[in-house]
Amino acid sequence: MKFFVINSFRLMVYLVYPAFILYAGTVGFISGDEFADIFNWDVFLNRWVSAAFGLFLGWVIATLAAGLIITMLDIRDDTNDILRLLEQVHEED
Repeated sequence: MKFFVINSFRLMVYLVYPAFILYAGTVGFISGDEFADIFNWDVFLNRWVSAAFGLFLGWVIATLAAGLIITMLDIRDDTNDILRLLEQVHEED
């Protein structure tokens, strides 16, 4: 069961990571005029510039979120490995 849960989180990260980046790029493409109002730059009125900005922000946020999930899973996995090694050493003594 534990194997299933961990691999489900990994699969979720692999599917959600590119989907979130594409979603952010699409939102940037559609909402470029809102970016221009927020940042007071007319360059965001160009849809492709705002889409690139959305892709960049999506990449940063997706990397932070996915990196956090994968890091927590790796820490958990490493902790289990260390506990197994300690049990083996303790059994040998």
